[in-house]
Order: sequence, then structure tokens, then C-alpha cells
Amino acid sequence: MDKKQEFVDHIRNAYQPKGDFIHLGAAMLDGETFADAAVKIPLKTMNRHGLIAGATGTGKSKTLQILAENLSQKGVPVLLMDVKGDLSGIAKPSAGEEFLHERHQKIGFPFEASKSPVEFLTISEQDGVRLRATVSEFGPILLSRILDVTPTQEGILAIIFKYCDDHHLPLLDLKDLKKMLQYVTNEGRENIENEYGRISSASTGAILRKIVALEQQGAERFFGERSFNVTDLTRKDENGHGYVNIMRLTDIQDRPKLFSTFMLSLLAEIYTTFPEEGDSDKPKLVLFIDEAHLIFKEASGALLDQIESIVKLIRSKGVGLYFVTQNPTDVPSQVLGQLGLKIQHALRAFTAKDRKAIKLSAENYPISEYYDTKNQLTSLGIGEALVSALDEKGRPSALAATMLRAPMSRMDILTDTELEELIFQSKLRPKYNEEIDRESAYELLNKKIEEAEAKEAKEKAEAEALEREKASSKTSRKTSGKTQGAVIKVLTSATFIRGVMGVLNKLLK
Repeated sequence: MDKKQEFVDHIRNAYQPKGDFIHLGAAMLDGETFADAAVKIPLKTMNRHGLIAGATGTGKSKTLQILAENLSQKGVPVLLMDVKGDLSGIAKPSAGEEFLHERHQKIGFPFEASKSPVEFLTISEQDGVRLRATVSEFGPILLSRILDVTPTQEGILAIIFKYCDDHHLPLLDLKDLKKMLQYVTNEGRENIENEYGRISSASTGAILRKIVALEQQGAERFFGERSFNVTDLTRKDENGHGYVNIMRLTDIQDRPKLFSTFMLSLLAEIYTTFPEEGDSDKPKLVLFIDEAHLIFKEASGALLDQIESIVKLIRSKGVGLYFVTQNPTDVPSQVLGQLGLKIQHALRAFTAKDRKAIKLSAENYPISEYYDTKNQLTSLGIGEALVSALDEKGRPSALAATMLRAPMSRMDILTDTELEELIFQSKLRPKYNEEIDRESAYELLNKKIEEAEAKEAKEKAEAEALEREKASSKTSRKTSGKTQGAVIKVLTSATFIRGVMGVLNKLLK
């Protein structure tokens, strides 16, 4: 048996799942594509998380598009983080250009154009179904991780949340939280300290400054009502195809804190809301996080620990996470270690640092007798990638340099008119885009402070009136005494004069 046939048999044994699968493409060796060496990813392993990496322009976004639309056709809903704004075309079928058919001839099955049901979501100024979460839902622990506060400050946040729960003060948005911080520092400090312990004004001031910094990244649009129900991410259309939910994030690339806040909140909500799935035949939901380095950029150690914990645990809920980034080193090693599917596009070696990164990336893949992984990483063409997956029993499959299939949907973006039309037709938009600002901690505390100030003003006025009354009474008594003394003095003087005159009259007689 020659080397090529051995290679074909090697790949077929590694990528022939018995259950449902996604046909990713065909394996390559020494620049030749083998149509009978199909690379198929078991659908049941798609909740084991994954990585799509590669240099700019090597086809990462198209690979994301391929996986998303194929999952949708299999009835698996998807959430895409569209940071660059180049994924909207999944809502329209491909024009079916000739080069797409030629590509599919090489990989052994015909090209078919298709579209997916799409929902556009937003957490920023862009149009779409608005995603929000209340501060109460976020909770003190998660909020502490995002704000990167000290243990003392975390304790103060816990007290504030407990106080609000005990006194029925809803924490809905950031202005509620800021008002609470001001309240515990000033008007309500004595009352709260008597019940929960001492609170440092320096600590509350530090927390307040961090909240203001978060607001400056646009977080005030994310916190509030109506809260997004994460089960709405798992919808299917009338054909049984899963919705592809596209989160529009092109205007927050320079606001990593907002992006990581949203992602951590979403993952935590999914984990607490979704039931345990066990070992199912396909995922319940798959999330693709484009430009994944934004999550980890400037993240504290506590925040990274929280992300790592969620990545480990969320798989049991039937949810898969896929990180899309330029270099695998953008993702922390403790997260990389949890990933099952790895699709590595070409890397470029322009500097010594690049060569070192390529060497490290090559070490993340299984050793192969057919590939020099380090050299293969720099020689892959556009739309080609090294693939390492898990089989249906969770074992790592053989490494396969793969010519990937083409997206069935449009590879270009939607026009503004097409985008507006799809957003306007959304069934979720009327539900979540209504502005709600019900009475919460901000209004209730303002009312409480106003009532306290009014009571204090009334008591002060009554005290002042009493003082005036006392002063007036005292003045009246003093005046009366003076008058009486003067009269007595006058009378005494007159009596004395009359006595003297009487004595004189007697003597004269």
C-alpha cells in the first residue's frame, strides 16, 4: 500500500462518525486534496468547545460561517459575536459563483446555496433586538469580578445587595447602584452600619469610581429592563432550523470591559437557566466569540478564574463555546485545555516573536507522521486549515490538513436596506426594545431621603417655633417685672413724700 492510500485510510478511520455530523471538507497531503478522505465532525461533540485561529485574511470568519450555518441546518441554534460586522450575509443564500463549485468538486460533494434564519441583537447604539440584564440579576460576585474590586469592597457590595433585598429596593440599573452607594455613605450610613457593620466611605468612593469607568464604556445601555430571556436564543424556525443570533458589536472594539461584562453575564445566565442535558446527540446552543482576545484583554485573575469555571461547567448544559482569534496564545492556557475542536488556519512568520508563537501553536496539536506541523502552519492557503477534533467517544482524532467547504450563504455583508428589513421583521424586537424605567432603588431612595429631609425640616421648624415661644414668654415676664418694680418705686416715693408732708403740716399747726 502506498503512502497516499495509507493516508486516506488513516483519515477515513479517524473521521467517520456513526451518528450525525458536519462535513467540514476533505483532507490534504503534500498539496493534493483527497475527496475520499472526508473530514467529518461528530455533531454530539460540538458542545466540547473549540478554537478557530489564524492570521488576518486566512479565512477564519468564513470557517465560523460554515460551522454556524451547518449547525443551523441540523436544528442547533447559534449565537455569533460579530465584532467586525462581516457575518450578516448568513441571512441570504450564496450567489453560487463558479469558483465555489470548482472548490466542491475537489472535496467530493456538490455545492448548494442556502440561507439561515437570522436574528440581529445589540448591546450598544446599533439597531437590533436589545439585550439587557438588571444589576440584581448580575449579582455582587459577578459584579465584583468585572469591577476588579478588593475583598473589602466586594464585602460592601454584598451588604448593599443584601440591604436592597431585605428592604425591597430593586437594583435594576447602574443609577440604582450608584444611588445606593451614595446612600450608605451619607444619609443611611448609621442605619446600615447598625444592622450590617461598618462601611468605609473610602471603599464606597472607590467602587463608585469603577462604576463610572464602566459607564463610560457604554454599560448603562446594558444594565436595566426588560431583561433578556436566554431561552430566546434557542428558537427554531418553521423548518426546524436553529436561529443564527448575530450580536452586532462593531462599535465596541475599543471597549473590552463592556464586551467581557456582557459575555460573562450571558454565560452565567445560560449556566443558571439551562437544565442539565447529559450526553445528548447534539448541542442545545453553540456560541462563537469572534475577536476572543477582547474578553481576556485587561481581565483580572479573578475574572479569568470565573471564565475558566464557566467554560468547564457549561458543557453539561449542552452549550458549546468557540473562540475565534488570530493566535491561540490570545486565549489563556487554562481555557485552551478545555477545547475539543481546533481549526488552525495559516500563521505568518515575519518576526522572531511570530516564529516563537508558531512553535508554541504547533505543540498544541497531536503529533502526526504525515505532517511537519510547524512548517504546515505557514504553508496553508486561504480556506485551508489544520483540523484536530474529538471522535464520538471523546478521543482526539488524527491531525488533518483540510480544504474547507465553502459557505452556503452569502460571503459578503447585507446591504443597509436588507439589514433594516430583517431587523424590522423581528418577532423579538417589540418585546425587548420597549423602554422600561419602573420604580426602583433610585426612585425609592430619593423618596426616602426627601421624606427624611421633610421630616427633619418639620422637626427643625417646630423646634425653632418652640424656642421662639420660650424666648417670647421669657421676654414678657422680664418686661412685666421691670414695670412692676418701677410702679413700686414710684409708689414708695409718693408715700414717702406724703409722710414727710404730713409731719410738716402737724408742726406748722
